[in-house]
Amino acid sequence: MHLIVGLGNIGKEYDGTRHNIGFETLDYLSDKKGISIKKKEQNGVTGSYREFGQKIMLAKPTTYMNNSGLCVAGLMNFYDIPLENLLVIYDDIDLVTGDVRIRQRGSAGTHNGMRSIIQHLGSPEFARIRIGIGRPKIGSELVHFVLGRFPKSEFPAMENAVMDAVKGVDIFVKDGIDLAMNRINVRKKIDDKPEKKTEPKPEDQENQNKSE
Repeated sequence: MHLIVGLGNIGKEYDGTRHNIGFETLDYLSDKKGISIKKKEQNGVTGSYREFGQKIMLAKPTTYMNNSGLCVAGLMNFYDIPLENLLVIYDDIDLVTGDVRIRQRGSAGTHNGMRSIIQHLGSPEFARIRIGIGRPKIGSELVHFVLGRFPKSEFPAMENAVMDAVKGVDIFVKDGIDLAMNRINVRKKIDDKPEKKTEPKPEDQENQNKSE
């Protein structure tokens, strides 16, 4: 079994906030697979489907972000899921808005949900998909920023990010973490690469000099 966890806060007041992009990704994934995430167990709600000859469980912790590890560790222990089959999806202020990065392991950074998971599992050796939400403006409080909603101007970037993250989940389950990183991370780098500057033609340079 593979366990795919999306992080967020339960409650209508948190719907659509930056901190809930993990939940939003699981909602999109569950709709795509034709399942619901409603079964209550181990301090969370889950839903499962079969694909690529494997069982995949989607889970949302219902403990609020700071205690996400209770749900993840509970499910891992109850179903005897190995660390290499765990994938956590969450928001990251260290990535630009809409960027997606998959990693095989890592620290929690400033994310309290990831910190809780690492503490309860006793290890940072598990895969994660980080979805960039950008940083707050200087002088703004971080908590207000992550619990705020995306402006309409960022909707297209975040929609694309969610779709990229779901593609990453499929690749991770079917082909493993290395291929997921290679396909998602490298493709994003290519997409983000600035256009190559062209050298001005001699006649253009001459006209530029005349106009100065």
